[in-house]
Amino acid sequence: MELMNSRHMGKVLMIISAFCTATGQLFWKWGVHQLIYLGVGFVFYGIGALLMIKSLSLEKLSVAYPLMSSSYIFALIYGGLLLNETVNLQKGIAVLLLMIGVALISYEK
Repeated sequence: MELMNSRHMGKVLMIISAFCTATGQLFWKWGVHQLIYLGVGFVFYGIGALLMIKSLSLEKLSVAYPLMSSSYIFALIYGGLLLNETVNLQKGIAVLLLMIGVALISYEK
């Protein structure tokens, strides 16, 4: 079976899109102080947009789009690991609830 025709490829592409989007925004934050990062951020964000378009062509909107909320997970990880932001239990529980909700929305028999 060809990879791009896989049953879940639209979902996978949307999660990768969320990763690229969050990464682009991280570089934009860094770009406030170093302009080269703004360009890198636009590249990541553009790749994320293209992957989102491809994902939406392969998957139902009501299934694929909620997966974009996985960008919150990536942002929380980036904040804690790369920006020295506080990641507390409340934020962890909130992300866990988001993941459960997305899983319930995206699950199809």
